[in-house]
Amino acid sequence: MGHGASRSGDSGDSGGGAPPPPPSRLSGLRRRLRLRRHRSGHDAAAAAPPQLKGIDAEDFAGIARIEIVGAEMGFKDRWFACLSIGERTYRTATSDHTEKPMWKSEKKVVLETNGPHIARISIFETNRFSRSNLVGYCEIDLFEILSPDSENNLEELDLFDPSSSSTIVGKISIICYVEDPIETQKSFARRVLAIADFNEDGQLSQSEFTDLMTAFGNQLAVNKAEELFKRADKNGDGIVDMDELAILLADQQEKESLISNCPVCGEILGKYDKMNDMIHMTLCFDEGTGNQVMTGGFLTEKQASYGWMFKLSEWAHVSCYDVGLNSGSSAAYILVFDRKSKRLVEEIIDSKIVLSMRAIYQSKFGLALIDTGAKEILQSISEKQGKRMNSVESAKDIPTFIDFFKDQINMGEVKYPLEYFKTFNEFFTRELKPGARPIACIERDDIAVCAADSRLMAFNSVSDSLRLWIKGRKFSIHGLLGMETCSSAWNEGSLVIFRLAPQDYHRFHVPVSGTIESFVDIPGCLYTVNPIAVNSKYCNVFTENKRVVSIISTSEFGKVAFVAIGATMVGSITFLRKEGEYVHKGDEFGYFSFGGSTVICIFEKDAIQIDEDLLANSERSLETLVSVGMRLGVSNREHPEEDVPRLEKCTLAE
Repeated sequence: MGHGASRSGDSGDSGGGAPPPPPSRLSGLRRRLRLRRHRSGHDAAAAAPPQLKGIDAEDFAGIARIEIVGAEMGFKDRWFACLSIGERTYRTATSDHTEKPMWKSEKKVVLETNGPHIARISIFETNRFSRSNLVGYCEIDLFEILSPDSENNLEELDLFDPSSSSTIVGKISIICYVEDPIETQKSFARRVLAIADFNEDGQLSQSEFTDLMTAFGNQLAVNKAEELFKRADKNGDGIVDMDELAILLADQQEKESLISNCPVCGEILGKYDKMNDMIHMTLCFDEGTGNQVMTGGFLTEKQASYGWMFKLSEWAHVSCYDVGLNSGSSAAYILVFDRKSKRLVEEIIDSKIVLSMRAIYQSKFGLALIDTGAKEILQSISEKQGKRMNSVESAKDIPTFIDFFKDQINMGEVKYPLEYFKTFNEFFTRELKPGARPIACIERDDIAVCAADSRLMAFNSVSDSLRLWIKGRKFSIHGLLGMETCSSAWNEGSLVIFRLAPQDYHRFHVPVSGTIESFVDIPGCLYTVNPIAVNSKYCNVFTENKRVVSIISTSEFGKVAFVAIGATMVGSITFLRKEGEYVHKGDEFGYFSFGGSTVICIFEKDAIQIDEDLLANSERSLETLVSVGMRLGVSNREHPEEDVPRLEKCTLAE
């Protein structure tokens, strides 16, 4: 690049006065920085979402670049792809009408040693008005597919039918590689320096480099600019190659921070350490590959697939798509954290049912209905629906039910083939193949496990549950367990809620090993156990619904209360064990008939140390999707020190 900056030609003005001063090179650089911020994406958060926490050096596994090249589908349509990892989802542009869409769209993601590393790629056929249809998907373990030594790792993967993971519907081509940390720093430095390279010849003069450092607004950078430039200008001609200067700049940035604000999004740096600053700025910059960068800012692939009607509803504040405790009109979408894949997923629920639940459970008018006969109506509906689901005619609803929930019902793990089930309820209470739900640390009775395939909320105390989740008017342990079984030992105990949705495996299992002391039936209503009702201040779902309380006496956790709660459409709770029987953790305990339902386990105060990841999600009012047999927590009773595996730091087998 030449020494001189671009200047306006001399010209007089009609008034004969002095011409306006030409814009300075420094102001030009600052304009270019601002332009980069506007061009970085549809918003700054999409370009480089701020990290929720700093990454420790020992946890930083690298920056992965994932490029979705194209796909081969079985029919012609307009297609787009979504990439989901952790709590972030990105999507490509929409392809032309073809059966072989090409995107060549990429995204960089940070990999942490103990963080999310299962990426899901989903292919949708478009519907620009409402929502698009999921046609195929694949899941990849980035730790397995990526290698620090790989330069251009092209992979061709099978796409599976969401309704049947054994059916292949197409293929997708992706390129993945992990950037070398040193090269990442150099690449970042080159991109910063390129802002001042107006004629793109790969060279900078000293004055241009100094102006660039000044534009960053850091006095240390200004002071170091001359020193760095002279170290790179080995022949003393006042012009240096940008690659050489980038090496020195990256090295200096590692020692002392020269950049106070991210040049792309403007975020203040230095909140954590230099490594985190480098990660943030690297993700902000387009690395100049010539490919299109995927659009970000989505929480789930479902959100990314919604059309303009959904976006209009958000703009009009009719609905809210977010993580955490929602109420009223904001409770239109339920997001849960999948513990196995470590990513957010949207729970599938019919929109008409959402509207009806909001009308009943989130308004004073709905409360009036409940108080003036709605309880009896719900009871009658549940009884009639229960009889219908036990009829032979109901079996024809099974295929439609499976199709509606698509990839959330895995028929490959069901014990019997579809034709075995003669009624809908037989399918609803289906058994699984042996080994489909491995039990964590099965030989250790001091480790409790999850009791159901469900969405879990865990709290160290009842007061925490009231603060973060249960918003009923008069919820209490005494009200939940009833006069006959309640004990003061549970008053400040730990509370674990397992909420089952209709698509789940509806058999519940024993979370701890011990002896069954008693069963107590408590009659009640059949409200829904959906969060829309649980989060409502107008009713007490858990203490008013029909339920059965079982007490399990254990050597490791003291007495544990196991409460099976019925819900709308659930007319039957069936236990398969008897009083006085000794049960092992993971043993089948019983099942719910058709509908949603809930299990609540109450531990005595300080009896259990619940796993940290479950408590952390619950602190955010975020349900965790778990399976039977996953680790729940460890007994607080003293034992010889042993190395107990932590699930949040493991990868679960299929």
